Amino acid sequence: MKLISLFILLTVLPINWEPDFNNAKKTAEQNHKLILLNFSGSDWCGPCIVLRKDYLENAVFTEMADKNLVLVNADFPRKKKNTGTPEQVKRNEALAEIYNKEGSFPLTLLLDAQGKVLKTWHGKPDAAPEQWVEEINAICESRK
Repeated sequence: MKLISLFILLTVLPINWEPDFNNAKKTAEQNHKLILLNFSGSDWCGPCIVLRKDYLENAVFTEMADKNLVLVNADFPRKKKNTGTPEQVKRNEALAEIYNKEGSFPLTLLLDAQGKVLKTWHGKPDAAPEQWVEEINAICESRK
């Protein structure tokens, strides 16, 4: 059992988050992928932390995301030590002005390469991680 767990840990793809939404749109267009935009409060929002740990860092999600998604995280931490660069803060605030005017956390959006919202999840998804991944994958497949 330990060997299987080690194998899974070693084969899990690292999560690659694109810090610039404009670059994400270009990459999504070039690679025929969708964009998953996640608004989080990484150091203060309990549901955000659960979403990241149980869903976004899940091996099933990372494998599907690598094939189908460009990932963007607009993080709004409260602790100064966790705050991004001034440029990143500005980009995240600009994204919030467009996609998260109510300041909902966590908020996860599935977008096409032009930035059109295809699906929205407020808070942690109701479905189990595997079911949530299946839902996203089905949307990705229907768009190919």
